[in-house]
This record gives sequence, C-alpha cells and structure tokens, in this order.
Amino acid sequence: MKPVCHSRNDSKYYNEEQKDAGVVFQAMYDGMKSRDFYVKKHLNLTGVHVHQRLAGCELLNDDKPGPLHFCDAFDGQCMEEFTHDLEQNDIHMKKPWIISWDQEKQRIIKYLYGHVYHPICIKVLRRYLHLEKNHVMRKVKPRVRLMRKKLPDSQGLQISCLATGFYPRHINLTLFRDDQPVDDDQITGGQILPNGDGTYQMRKSLVISDEELREGHNYNCTIKHLNLDNKLDIIFDTDNYDLGGSSSRSVVISVLVLICVAVLIITALIIWWKRRAAGRGSETSQNEYSLTPCEYTMF
Repeated sequence: MKPVCHSRNDSKYYNEEQKDAGVVFQAMYDGMKSRDFYVKKHLNLTGVHVHQRLAGCELLNDDKPGPLHFCDAFDGQCMEEFTHDLEQNDIHMKKPWIISWDQEKQRIIKYLYGHVYHPICIKVLRRYLHLEKNHVMRKVKPRVRLMRKKLPDSQGLQISCLATGFYPRHINLTLFRDDQPVDDDQITGGQILPNGDGTYQMRKSLVISDEELREGHNYNCTIKHLNLDNKLDIIFDTDNYDLGGSSSRSVVISVLVLICVAVLIITALIIWWKRRAAGRGSETSQNEYSLTPCEYTMF
C-alpha cells in the first residue's frame, strides 16, 4: 500500500509529495475497489479481470489550471471517461459511467476533484515543469527516412515514411498521391511512439499495387514540426520498380548464366588436366625406353 513516486529522491518536496500521493492513491484504491464489486455484478463477470484508472491534469499556456482527466478501463478497454472543469465545478462526460452516480455521490466527487485532486495535481505539475523545463522545452528536429519494400507474390510495393528523434511529440506527417492526401483507411501506422532517449517517432506506410504503379502516380511524404523552419517534402522514387516480377526473372536468368559459365569452365579445366596428365605419361614412357643399362645401374 505504499505509493511509488517517480520523482527525484533528493527533492526538498519529497515528504510532501509522499503525503499527497498517499491521499490520492488511497482514495483511488478505495474507490476502484468498491466500484469493482458493482461493475462485475452489473456486467455479470466472473473470474479474474483487470481494472485500471488513468488520471491527470492539464496546465494551459497562461499558467491557468486546465481540466482534470479521468479514464477507467476494464480488461484493457476504456469504458468510462470524463473531465472535471475547475471553473464550473462540473463533470463533462466523454464515455458514460457504467453505473450512474446519484446526486449525493456526484456532489461528493465534485468536492474531492475541486478541493483535493485538482490542487495537488496542478501543484505537482507546476513544480516539475519548473524542475524539468530545460528537458521539456528542448527542441529536436526530426530525422526522416524513406523505405521501399517489395511484397511477395506480386502484391505490389510498400512505401514507408519514418520521422524519428523529434521533440516535442506533436508532428504532422502526411502521405500524398498526386498532391492529394491519401485516405487514412489506406494507411497503416501513424501512432506517435517513444524512443529510448526521450524523443519520439512516427511511421506511415502505404501499399501500392502493380496496377497503380503502371498508372504512374507520384507519391511524396510531407512533414511539419515545430522545429522545422519549412515543411519537409520528400518524393518517393517508384520509377525504378520492376513490375510483374521482371526483376526476379532477371535475377534467375543471371544465376543460370553464371551456372552455365561455371560448368563450361570446370569442364574445360577437367579436359585440360586429363590431356596434360596423358602427355606427361607418354613422355615418361619414352624416357624409360631410351635409358641405357648403365643408366639403370646408376639408379
């Protein structure tokens, strides 16, 4: 039951943070434990299931406290989601509660959010933004890579645009076909993922059929990021892609030609070696017949 704070152990606020975390986590634990009982009964669940809660606050650009966010997930799926507006002291639902709260319960929850959770969250957020401002406010430009991958069984060509190593995390990466954005349902990827060094990456991929390649469309990748003076616009080279497996046939033909040449060379070497061996045998016989008895005696 001890809260684990991902904070600096040498922080002068360590004891205060432990106390605040204890208040928040104890309340969350009690609330989730009691709610589990009703949710399992309401959904007719048996056995072992997972209940998770994600909570956090937002600080606006003018240092004004933003909304408090909550999301409850059951078995990995977000089922209940809402925000608390501090100014209006009101709850805005994004996904309704599985089991509704009565007015008295909502009044208690609003008080806890407005006078306990929200102040603690904003206080800690301000503190760590100040401590980590050099890290949070740093600017790193994205590195961009274009990749092509031939799909098996003549399924076409997959092109990918990867932007990596950028910070902050917001980025706009768009794939175009003939200067028109490609529909999202044709694109795979697009999630912003963390790198191990604190930067982020995003990859988007598109499969182009052989028929589309024959039509000669132009494809390009455009990237916009806070640290780029101008947008990056990179064109995919699909002209050198061989349609219909001609590249594979060329490779097969080249291999067969090399094998034939190798066989001819080996055959010629064998014939040459046999002739040379035969020539040496004939020369040896002639030398033996020309030896004199005296020469035999000398041996």
